[in-house]
Amino acid sequence: MAEAKTYTGGCHCGRFAFEASADLDNVISCNCSICSKRGLMLTFVSPEQFKLTRGTREELKSYQFNKKVIDHVFCPDCGVEAFASGKRPTDGQAMYAINVRCLEGVELTALQPKLVDG
Repeated sequence: MAEAKTYTGGCHCGRFAFEASADLDNVISCNCSICSKRGLMLTFVSPEQFKLTRGTREELKSYQFNKKVIDHVFCPDCGVEAFASGKRPTDGQAMYAINVRCLEGVELTALQPKLVDG
């Protein structure tokens, strides 16, 4: 298992940016309705491993569906969902779901995402 590394990322237009310490050996590709339509490839981190560095949480638009336990946030200008937040289903702990496609310097073809039936 690889160690966590700090990555920078953000939305397409640059209005929002973040840093996240993540292990990209644990990436998922989910087939649920929101992940498939948005093309999300995700890794999950604790709140201590995530920091919004540009923009504020209040400026992001929010969308919730189904059980409304994940806050899907996106830039109101470019529409990109760079991350989401919520609680892990296994233990109820707070987490951030990072859209790996929004991380700088990541070679997506080198990743081996686990397929998840959401």
